[in-house]
Amino acid sequence: MLAKLMGFFLLGLVRVLTGSQARWYGCPPKAEQRIYFANHQSHADLVMIWAALPEELRSITRPIAARDYWTKSPFRQWITSAVFNAIYVERQAASPPAAPAGPAADAGGAPPGGPEPTAEAPPPPTPEALRAALPEGDPLAPLVRALESGDSIIIFPEGTRGHADDPQPFKSGLFRLAQMFPHVVLVPAWINNVQRVIPKGEVVPVPILCSVTFGAPIQLEPGEERRPFLDRARRAVMALREV
Repeated sequence: MLAKLMGFFLLGLVRVLTGSQARWYGCPPKAEQRIYFANHQSHADLVMIWAALPEELRSITRPIAARDYWTKSPFRQWITSAVFNAIYVERQAASPPAAPAGPAADAGGAPPGGPEPTAEAPPPPTPEALRAALPEGDPLAPLVRALESGDSIIIFPEGTRGHADDPQPFKSGLFRLAQMFPHVVLVPAWINNVQRVIPKGEVVPVPILCSVTFGAPIQLEPGEERRPFLDRARRAVMALREV
């Protein structure tokens, strides 16, 4: 009960401070499993995008929260766990598995410069196999568990807060999740002005009109490689800045 009351209080506070405008430009608010991915410039991003969702979507959507920041005090931890139902993640992003190197990596076992192997390449691993192979200590593991349980999630593919107008290059997490959950809808979002509500190093928020614009879903195309996909996802977020 206390968590629900705090949720109402925070929702009202965010709307007073920011206006909390949600703009559904490329897709309607819909109760389907989604991964919302957005730019990241403030710790308030988590609160802003949570508040922009309608109540029926907030109840099924879990934002990620940096463990080292949001568990520094019992109050922060209670807010993120009891009110936002957040998923704690480590700031150190996971790296994709390294490709094998050297002569042993040659598909046909031929030495460098030898004849091309004639055997066909093995099929790519299935989403189920990718999830099963994920180590428990991988930073993506808690997100995978949340998606497997049917939750929608909110992620920030830059990994850390940026300070420029354009988002930093996206890290590999979004690509890996798209591989493991091809049925989950990927929705880009642009959070505008929230970094001015609580500038870095400040404690007292400043009332500033903010908005969250949700764009048209994207998907991982068959055979699409990691960097082209991440660059395309980043462009999808940046395009919403002009809407």
